[in-house]
Amino acid sequence: MAPNNQLDLERLQRKTVKTLIFGQALGGFGLGSTLSVGAIMAVELSGSTAWSGAAATLSTLGSAFSAIPLANLAYRKGRRVALGFGAALAILGATGMILATILRSFPVELMALFLLGAGSAVGLQARFAAVDLPLERPKAKDLSLVVWATTVGAVIGPNLIAPGESLGLSLGLPHLAGPFLFTIAAQIGSTMVFWFGLRPDPLIVARDLAGLNPHRKRPGMKAAIEVIREFPVAGYSVLTIALSHMIMVSVMSMTPAHLSATNHSLADVGFTISLHIAGMYAFSPIFGWLTDKTSPRTTIVVGQLIFLTALGFAGLGSDNFATVVIGLFLLGLGWSASTVAGSALLSQSLSTDNKTKVQGFSDTLMNLSGAFGGAVSGTVLSLYSFSGLNAAALMPVLLIVFATTFSRRWA
Repeated sequence: MAPNNQLDLERLQRKTVKTLIFGQALGGFGLGSTLSVGAIMAVELSGSTAWSGAAATLSTLGSAFSAIPLANLAYRKGRRVALGFGAALAILGATGMILATILRSFPVELMALFLLGAGSAVGLQARFAAVDLPLERPKAKDLSLVVWATTVGAVIGPNLIAPGESLGLSLGLPHLAGPFLFTIAAQIGSTMVFWFGLRPDPLIVARDLAGLNPHRKRPGMKAAIEVIREFPVAGYSVLTIALSHMIMVSVMSMTPAHLSATNHSLADVGFTISLHIAGMYAFSPIFGWLTDKTSPRTTIVVGQLIFLTALGFAGLGSDNFATVVIGLFLLGLGWSASTVAGSALLSQSLSTDNKTKVQGFSDTLMNLSGAFGGAVSGTVLSLYSFSGLNAAALMPVLLIVFATTFSRRWA
């Protein structure tokens, strides 16, 4: 039964956010080591280092292609079913990774990585579930807390590789299979949290309060584009999220190669990326609070200023380890500010009927933009050095600033 007043909605919102934080932490906990182990597996099973990037590529594509179907499912059946189903696909993917090590099959690994991408899609969709309910107050802080929960998995996950390997070996599994046992356990936990915790379902409650028929029209890319044409501010939000992700991935993905080429150790690389990830997730509640206190556009502008500073540090100080570290940390902060504020603005600017139509499209475009940024950044790095790569990343920053100026004309 749907709540019938703002007090009941506030209680349900608090319960929903707590559930999403717990489920998101478990999901990230299980996927934290996937890309690292997947990259090593790709080299072992394919016999070529050229395939080392396959883990990130297939996982990203899996997340991109899962986003709209999961949004469709949420539109028809609610967040509980969509998030639980996405986590279940990640379980299937982790099982496939274990099977790939046993069969020594690279094609099986590629299919498994694609399915694991659904777990990332769940993480993205979960942030939107935090702003489904029609409350009278701003909700960017709630959204940011769900983003923050990813910190747990991002920090702890990679440290489970060695214990996972030992567990797998004790069970008679190949040495790289063990970490995915933790992935399976964590995703099962995440599925259970979403399935039982999201009751009543926030999207179904919002839909019922708005008197909508979920079977009237099925969301899809065409429907998303129609909504964006009608509400240009939603298009601005989608553009901001996608380009911010492209900026972050293009520079972050080439930082290990740059540091290795300048004779820095793997410990230096790990330290730099860890601080970058902390910048992405750990401080997101600050940007959620800022968005609620000011406006999403203000926080987006703050994010672009942070991006400019980050690219200046990393680009102009590319030969100095300390300035690169500072630059990568700030790069994560810029992504956090832009993503939190852009996601909040997207939800605020659309009715319940239109939200899921555009949210899935936004997540798909976000992942594809990141994949494109990661793909071209290697070529830019080889032609123009790490400084040139950071300079090239200024172009999407300026495009977001330009779009922000014009977006103020839209409602």
